[in-house]
Amino acid sequence: MSDTTFRKIPYTKPSITELEVQYATDAAANGWGEHCYDYIIRFEEEFKAHLGVKYAVATSSCTGALHMGMHALGIGPEDEVIMADTNWIATAAPIVHLGAKPVFVDILPDTWCLDPEQVEASITPKTKAIVAVHLYGNLCDMNALLAIGEHHGIPVIEDAAEAVGSIYYGKRAGSMGNFGAFSFHGTKTMTTGEGGIFVTNNATLYEQVLCLSNHGRARGQTKQFWPDTVGFKYKMSNVQAALGCAQLVRIDTLVQRKRAILDKYIDQFCSHGIKLWGVNADKPNCSVGAWMVNVVLDQPSKQSMLSSLLQDFLRSHGIDARPFFHPLSSTPPFVSNGSPPSESIFSYSLPPVSLNLPCFHDINDDQIERVVSLVKQGLMSFG
Repeated sequence: MSDTTFRKIPYTKPSITELEVQYATDAAANGWGEHCYDYIIRFEEEFKAHLGVKYAVATSSCTGALHMGMHALGIGPEDEVIMADTNWIATAAPIVHLGAKPVFVDILPDTWCLDPEQVEASITPKTKAIVAVHLYGNLCDMNALLAIGEHHGIPVIEDAAEAVGSIYYGKRAGSMGNFGAFSFHGTKTMTTGEGGIFVTNNATLYEQVLCLSNHGRARGQTKQFWPDTVGFKYKMSNVQAALGCAQLVRIDTLVQRKRAILDKYIDQFCSHGIKLWGVNADKPNCSVGAWMVNVVLDQPSKQSMLSSLLQDFLRSHGIDARPFFHPLSSTPPFVSNGSPPSESIFSYSLPPVSLNLPCFHDINDDQIERVVSLVKQGLMSFG
């Protein structure tokens, strides 16, 4: 093996070419004054065309997009919002900031996304929304969740932060709910450095969020420095949007590369004789964007130490592997009496046996083979 094989292998990093540098440089040099929104407008137009939705508002983060969308839906004190226990806090934080309560339910063992049966069972008169998070680019059962939402008159929100490129029955993730939100953080399949976007097909919701995103100034307001309501400052910068425009030119290539990396990992695990309990996978009529390769290496167990042992072992060999998301109900902001909800079986039993593996766009076959080979060594020692 070459020496480069043994250099540190990060879990993720963006794919940046001369095109991104060219666009960002142009925005930095010329995107001021009357041109200060040129790339933002272009990015919104091109992203909504890519997604197949009517409206888009580029934001400073996915969290900001969720915050404004939830605010526009009227979510507030005493309300409840149902979401999966397995998540990053970025989905729950806007709920809390609005004074509402996140209601955590378990995930499905194969997709690691929201369990529709538990969603149905958790609905109360206080339920104001359901948040469907497409975890690691896997897809929620949107047909079931949308049917539940329609039956109870509850909006379904799509947190598609990790799901650029994921397709559900011919529709792109983020385009099916009352609104969707995406992240363009530097770790994601496509990036603007930091950033996000709010998308919807609802004209009223769009106008509300557009107003909220810019200090509460309504579109068409001609009076200068005149807010129409108390809003936020969640706008994306022109330079960030320029980077995003360049990434959109390459979006199909970026997603295809992620899927190819996932396929290579699956081939390598098979070649090394490692039987996976779970891995990102397409379902009938669905195509995952494969943002983050996650593997479940053993039967789910709350007592297992396998994941943490493997992370330490891989790190000692220069490989940066990430843990599966901890259940939010176990974390300091949300823990209740130090014990997990009895219904959150897989949210608690999957993390101890799961790993996120390096899957940046430029990872090569030798590096993937090295990662899998070391996982096998670790399994022989700790499994």
